[in-house]
Amino acid sequence: MNDTKKSMLVKNGVNYLVPFVLITSCFALWGFANDITNPMVKAFSKIFRMSVTDGTLVQVAFYGGYFMMALPAAMFIRRFSYKAGVLMGLGMYSFGAFLFYPAMMLGEYYPFLIAYFILTCGLSFLETSCNPYILSMGPEESATRRLNFAQSFNPMGSLLGMFVAMNFIQNRLNPLSTEERAALTDAEFFEVRDYDLGVLITPYLIIGAVILAMFLVIWLVRMPKSAEGDHKMNLLPTLKRLCTLKHYREGVVAQFFYVGAQIMCWTFIIQYGTRIFMGQGMAEQAAEVMSQRYNIVAMVIFCASRFICTFLLRFLNPSRLLKILAIAACCFTVGVIFIQGIFGLYCLVAVSACMSLMFPTIYGIALQGLGDDAKFGAAGLIMAILGGAVLPPLQARIIDMGLLGNMPAVNVSFLIPFVCFVIIAIYGQRTIAMHAKE
Repeated sequence: MNDTKKSMLVKNGVNYLVPFVLITSCFALWGFANDITNPMVKAFSKIFRMSVTDGTLVQVAFYGGYFMMALPAAMFIRRFSYKAGVLMGLGMYSFGAFLFYPAMMLGEYYPFLIAYFILTCGLSFLETSCNPYILSMGPEESATRRLNFAQSFNPMGSLLGMFVAMNFIQNRLNPLSTEERAALTDAEFFEVRDYDLGVLITPYLIIGAVILAMFLVIWLVRMPKSAEGDHKMNLLPTLKRLCTLKHYREGVVAQFFYVGAQIMCWTFIIQYGTRIFMGQGMAEQAAEVMSQRYNIVAMVIFCASRFICTFLLRFLNPSRLLKILAIAACCFTVGVIFIQGIFGLYCLVAVSACMSLMFPTIYGIALQGLGDDAKFGAAGLIMAILGGAVLPPLQARIIDMGLLGNMPAVNVSFLIPFVCFVIIAIYGQRTIAMHAKE
């Protein structure tokens, strides 16, 4: 009896092991989508001969889809079930990935943005469904630890996404530099563009097929009814209740800045590293690939740190550990800004160790004690992913300046992630008292 009570995956006599394994696998699937996409800012900028700022429209479409679909997803889940939300998410994810083929045939940038938007509407359904579902799969006192464990598999998908981006997209694009592409005639440009787009879409078509298979598996498996809650639609009263909760309100703000910081650190490591390696005499494409290798190292560290931090949560309350890691991230980001050589890049890699705990911990703290309101509460936290659409273009505008005084603009641009980590540290401090009362 004792073991049952202590299990993270048993609640009211119901064992959630099988649904937990299936839903946890979805965390890896959306991690793949997130991190195959970050290097595409640089790739699309080169393929279509655009500025970094124009390239970040990929992130605007990607994270804009999260924002736009989060509340409809919550309403859908409340009306039907977590399982229905997961299936809807997988269906839209797969459809968006398959849209890359007609986008390639059109040979224009904006159809790709539409494909990304639809794909991430699916990811919004997935995250709005999966995160609170995991929280519900066991005792409330272990909910944050359970979510951190499930989220530990997200960076595994991210690592695969980075690996695929580096080896099957970046390494296989035409090796012409940005300057050489700018000098091409229209006919030469169209030929290079069409070749590069053919390279770029292949991994997306494959992941679309994988997602479709996952859809069928989850569709065929019965999920326990006890995790579903009631299906009444009380949107306005629920939103009013949520807005009165300080730890939830501020959690949405903290999540906005966390997601922005994460996307900036993982997207612009390519620009940061490329500047350093080209300064050492590397060709542009080789410098980009080398920078992506550092990004993969950052993700390995992120993944390892997630498991370590999940273990540490057995001894430290989530808010305190969140505050400690946010302060450490601030310190490393100072190094990123002021160190102009390879050690600045090392600091940028080290930031990932600090970020590993942040998303699920902010999520768990914000949803603590919400009960069935967590379905709509989750939507607010997923809408906060809009930070990934709003903040990277601001950083890109700074990067496009080239130099600011005597400093590379790409270094100065990391002042924006620094501010984000300060806000997260403040949230950790403000919620420590709440956990002290438990």
